[in-house]
Amino acid sequence: MTEEPLAGGRMTPGVVRVGRTVRRPAGPLTAELLHLLEERGFTAAPKHLGVDESGREILTYLDGWVPARFQRWSDEQVAGAGSLLRAFHDATRNSRLAATHPVICHHDPGPNNFVFQNDLPAALIDFDLAAPGDPLEDVGYAAWTWCIASKHGDPVRQAHQVRVLADAYGLPAADRAHLIHATLTRQLQNADFWTRTPCDPADAAERIAWSHREHNFTAANRDTFEAALATSLPA
Repeated sequence: MTEEPLAGGRMTPGVVRVGRTVRRPAGPLTAELLHLLEERGFTAAPKHLGVDESGREILTYLDGWVPARFQRWSDEQVAGAGSLLRAFHDATRNSRLAATHPVICHHDPGPNNFVFQNDLPAALIDFDLAAPGDPLEDVGYAAWTWCIASKHGDPVRQAHQVRVLADAYGLPAADRAHLIHATLTRQLQNADFWTRTPCDPADAAERIAWSHREHNFTAANRDTFEAALATSLPA
């Protein structure tokens, strides 16, 4: 059957659509994690169907579209990402895969790894970086990639959307106090990741510079972001 290249995630080359399936290089945890999600009734992810003759994983194809780039999102879209991320985390709690950690983290829950349907986030994809961790690792990264962007300025609007994300996720007050610290940490980790990851030097330099630029912007506006998190949305 015809193979149609698929765009979206940045991490894994060679992802293609074949009919109603997706074929992709095998991820270290993908099969076990997708089976766990299916067992626990989490339907907002592909199902793992096995491997093909080339050793590629076979996943169900999810209808919808995946953003090609980061952009401004509506409050409703940000809230949809937050609630979906929470449901994903909850589906992994107290599992063998999470082991001694609270959850399995996606570790790249940016808009480029969500499938949109009816203009809203409807499913998570690309679990190659998934590993046991703390929920704030993902929520902090999502706050950055869904809400915070130096190129847009307007930190007050962005702070509001960080609060929208935290409320939709149901982030406890104790964790809200640490959310922006988690965002700053993930930005520096992203720079370090692209320093260590083999790829085109120009691409790596751009991603490293972007990570540091976003870290500086977040740090400069930390008080604004944290003040917004100290309140909750009206019921």
